[in-house]
This record gives sequence, structure tokens and C-alpha cells, in this order.
Amino acid sequence: MAYRETPLVTQRKAAQKSALLHAAESLVREGGFGALTIQALASVAGVGVGTVYRYFSNKDELSTEVFSRATIREVEAVKIALLAAGPVPTRLAAAAEVFAQRAFAAPKLAWALIAEPVDPAVDLARLQYRKTYSALFEAVIFEGVQTGVLAPQLPSLSAAALVGAMAESLLGPLVHPCCNEETSKALRDFCLRAVGVVDKVLHKS
Repeated sequence: MAYRETPLVTQRKAAQKSALLHAAESLVREGGFGALTIQALASVAGVGVGTVYRYFSNKDELSTEVFSRATIREVEAVKIALLAAGPVPTRLAAAAEVFAQRAFAAPKLAWALIAEPVDPAVDLARLQYRKTYSALFEAVIFEGVQTGVLAPQLPSLSAAALVGAMAESLLGPLVHPCCNEETSKALRDFCLRAVGVVDKVLHKS
């Protein structure tokens, strides 16, 4: 008879893997993906290297899971802002500020998620999550165009441009986060102007 895990064993394994991912993310928050190795994770988590390998076959797999786990939270925060009740410009403004403020709250992690040179598997995941961000912005920009709040435009192109601009524009400020509030507001205003929100509406948002 083939061995079948009991629910307790399955639960214990899930808890162990979650703890390892949490420890792995702490390494990335401190030193980027360059600081994340199987050996470093084993040391921080207080387990043997063999234990780590039971859950992750190599560093690529580990890094990709850490990236996905962290990015899901960031996407969800932006999604909440975009899907909230209120005028389209207000929601776009809130999403841009949320994106920037969360990046400034964890600058090393933000840099790792946005631009750190990474293994191909993580880079592929990064591209997929950018598409997810773009799809969220595209839906709201489309709504704005349809209701006449935003200037006529191609929502898919505008959304991709906004996501790229938000990510790239923060790379410098993340190194010097002392003006993070000012930068967040400037990024918000840029995003609104980019999709055709006039100044008088912008200053009310």
C-alpha cells in the first residue's frame, strides 16, 4: 500500500515551508536576492541545509517563491486602491501613492523586486507580475476613457507605460528615501497627467 501523508504531517510540512519562506524574505529585505543562498537560509532558519533542500530543489526555485510571495502582497495593495469606490482619478492617485509608499517602507526589498539582476526564473516571474499590474491599471483607465473622465487613449499601452514609469522612477529615490513623501506625491501627479487628468481635477484628488 502506498504511503499517504496524514493531515497532521501535511500541516507540519506547510508550516515548515512557510517559516523557511519567511526567513528567506528577511534575507532579501536586508541584502536583496544576492544575500539569499541555501546555506544562509539554513543558518537564519536554524535548520540543516538538507531540510531546505527538502522544500526547494535549488536557489532558483527558492528565489522565485520568495519573489512571488512578496509581490502578491504588493499587487494586492495596489488592487485594493484601484478597486475602491470613488472617481477614477482618485483611485489612480491612491494606487500610485500606495505603490511608492510601500516601496519606501522596504527599499531594499523594493529594489530586489523591481530591478535587482536576478536568475532567469525570477526575471520571468517579474515580467508576469508587471503584466498583472498593467492589467489592473488598464481596467481603471478603460473605465475613465469610457466615462469621459480621462482623455481618449489606448488603455493597454497607457497602463504598461505607467507601471514601467512607476517602477523605474523609484530606483534613484529608493537609495535616498529621505524625501519619500514628496516623491510619492510627484509620482502620483505624473501618473494622473500621463493619462490626461487636468490640473484642476488633479489638485482635488
